[in-house]
Amino acid sequence: MKSKNLSVLLAVFVLVAAQLACAFGEPTLSNVRTARDADGVQTASTFGAFDTVYVVSDLSNGAAGNIITSKWFAENVDGVDPNFLIDEADINVTEESFNGTIYFYFEPPTDGWPTGTYRVEVYFNGALTGTVNFSVQ
Repeated sequence: MKSKNLSVLLAVFVLVAAQLACAFGEPTLSNVRTARDADGVQTASTFGAFDTVYVVSDLSNGAAGNIITSKWFAENVDGVDPNFLIDEADINVTEESFNGTIYFYFEPPTDGWPTGTYRVEVYFNGALTGTVNFSVQ
């Protein structure tokens, strides 16, 4: 009888441990995309000269101390050196646990985005996680 109770108790423990491992897994940044909105629902890769461009990612199991970085490049834009670094920005996760959408945005310059192609690299804790391209027409 004791052996059977121990087996059931061990099975319950393994099941609970497996659920906890899934709930508190490694932090992951995924689904990097360009969009017209902060939620990343209105995905787009072509924008107008006066559009705000959002770069959106999904963070799972984020934790305080995680850092997401975006680096914005003018890849092939009239009047700008190829692959010119426009700007970069960091988001520091401050919550103990975070699951949700992370976004960066860049408003158009006063005179509008110059026509051409652009690239945004997204890093998670210093490692390149995704690269997205967009164009301005």
